[in-house]
Amino acid sequence: MTDHKTVASRYIDLWNERAPARRREMLAANWTADARYIDPLMSGDGHDGVDALIAGVQQRFPDFRFTLIGEPNGFGDHVRFSWGLGPEGGDSPIKGTDFAVLSDGRIRSITGFLDQVPAA
Repeated sequence: MTDHKTVASRYIDLWNERAPARRREMLAANWTADARYIDPLMSGDGHDGVDALIAGVQQRFPDFRFTLIGEPNGFGDHVRFSWGLGPEGGDSPIKGTDFAVLSDGRIRSITGFLDQVPAA
């Protein structure tokens, strides 16, 4: 049985990890080698592609952190969860909902939706 909260928490931890070597370890442990990430603004394939996306977001928003919003849920190998991106301890000006498809308990794909993005 899939632990939806663990999958979502590991995903959020990955996006918050600033050390490139540790982030690569986390990708190898929790994502399939051929994983795919796509949202309205960006996409990446495999560990290299996903790692580059994360590094880019961290560079653009150096003082922001990801947090889970609400409780993750899902069924079978499908997990849905919402997140916020903003200053630690403050309101998240950027929010989204992601849908994960798993393979043997590891993320095979993420399809992301942006629920709230500042106008500027």
